[in-house]
Amino acid sequence: MIDLHLSEEVRAAKADQTPIVALESTIITHGMPYPQNVEVARQVEADIRDAGAVPATIAVIDGRLHIGLDEAQLEALGQAKGVAKLSRADMAACIATGGTGATTVAATMIAAQLAGIDVFATGGIGGVHKGAELSFDISADLQELSATAVTVVAAGAKAILDLPKTLEVLETLGVPVIAYGQDCFPAFWSATSDLAAPLRMDDPAAIARAHRTRRAMGLPGGQLVANPIPAEAEIAAEVLTPIIDQAQAEADAAGVSGKGVTPFLLQRIFELTEGRSLEANIALVRNNARLAARIARSLIEDAA
Repeated sequence: MIDLHLSEEVRAAKADQTPIVALESTIITHGMPYPQNVEVARQVEADIRDAGAVPATIAVIDGRLHIGLDEAQLEALGQAKGVAKLSRADMAACIATGGTGATTVAATMIAAQLAGIDVFATGGIGGVHKGAELSFDISADLQELSATAVTVVAAGAKAILDLPKTLEVLETLGVPVIAYGQDCFPAFWSATSDLAAPLRMDDPAAIARAHRTRRAMGLPGGQLVANPIPAEAEIAAEVLTPIIDQAQAEADAAGVSGKGVTPFLLQRIFELTEGRSLEANIALVRNNARLAARIARSLIEDAA
């Protein structure tokens, strides 16, 4: 069994049966510059504590899988250079070779399940990239959702993706996609889209019951809870669509492909929206953290 390094706060929460919410670390190492990355990470952790749960930011540091980071570790990770971006394919190799890596959605789900954490909050999941019928560029996040029993709270899939195809793949893989409080699937920076959500739930307790019911039935995999960005922070789809199209055209013209596509598009969208996309991203991550804490609390309360 892999040796997990639990922070003191997470260890105490597990002993006291306090609800815990997992958090990824790529938002710290690959999402924004220092010191804003650490400031946002601390704010998201504070949002979870304020909602009655304990945050567990996950990362591999010097070959050790950490479940929860203390202040010094968070600060050091925020300033570290050359940090690997870990998914299912390379997580074990990073640990085995003593490396340092930040966890993506897929890797965070794996670590959360190893640590017995049922709920994970992130910004948006990966999915099917535009043009995937030629490139086969599909995020490992989708397969992970079908295999690992963690409820993931996100603002849908990243808006730069092919959202209809992403939903089709999730359906094929048997992943429940639950829109929180609305009938349509949210589109990351935009609260709504023209895509109907497969499922709708309006209560964190209902989402928690669905998680427990899947476990009781022996069904593999987790749930995707699609939580719309707060209205005051969203960027309307009619504003974003031409910006995303322009960024994609520039990526194609520059020959950007593979793992380089997402960071290129996000940077250009940040520039073309004059920073609004990053502000929206921070707002939606915080919103997802608060909902995830409520779901985690319901799971503990249901078990009592």
